[in-house]
Amino acid sequence: MSNATSANTIRPDEAAHFGKLAADWWNPKGSSAMLHKLNPVRLGFIRQAVDSHFATDPRGLRPLAGRRALDVGCGAGLLCEPLARLGAEVTGVDAAAENIAAARLHAEGAGFAIDYRCGDLGQLGLSGFDLVTSMEVIEHVADKSAFVAALAGALAVGGLMVLSTPNRTTRSRLLMVEGAEAVGLVPRGTHHWEDFVTPVELHDLLDAAGLRMGNPMGIAWSVSRGLHLSDDLALNYIVTATRKD
Repeated sequence: MSNATSANTIRPDEAAHFGKLAADWWNPKGSSAMLHKLNPVRLGFIRQAVDSHFATDPRGLRPLAGRRALDVGCGAGLLCEPLARLGAEVTGVDAAAENIAAARLHAEGAGFAIDYRCGDLGQLGLSGFDLVTSMEVIEHVADKSAFVAALAGALAVGGLMVLSTPNRTTRSRLLMVEGAEAVGLVPRGTHHWEDFVTPVELHDLLDAAGLRMGNPMGIAWSVSRGLHLSDDLALNYIVTATRKD
């Protein structure tokens, strides 16, 4: 949910909002508790996508060994560290200096050599990544087209991109904004419903950047299962993208 970066896309107020959460990012019962619940669902999708795209063994522990991964809008590294465990050489980018400081500290304590960068993706000159991820980020940037173009520019030929974002529906407004923020499940000011991106809009953004979008999977919630992958795209969805060429 961190605000990420690209050419002319950083919103200072968004970076400041997420920067204030940096110290609490790794607390599973703190302000980022929902991210801790969401992360295993994302990772399950990413692992399946990696195995399918790179033809790796689903039983292997390090399917990303020998590959470079970039997480954009990485926050304090909640996804970067699992990607490192999967064998990747990981780079994380975020707009908030506080998040990068927290990410570096946590990675050092956990023994991970992750390259964390603070700044604007479009200005960092990063390229050639086999895997590019950006989770709950595109809804926070000022220029979505420029942001997606910067993501595409970082992706290697033959690489895989994975994005997730809330869908702009009546249900997402009621549950994710008016509901979750009102009762404290998500910090107030995290979501701006009008900035949510529909699957059709994301398809068009990716298409314009020379990318082909895969079939989206919903991230749904139920009392019995909690957060889980689903065919229901109404709240949140996750999707792959690859280069057309």
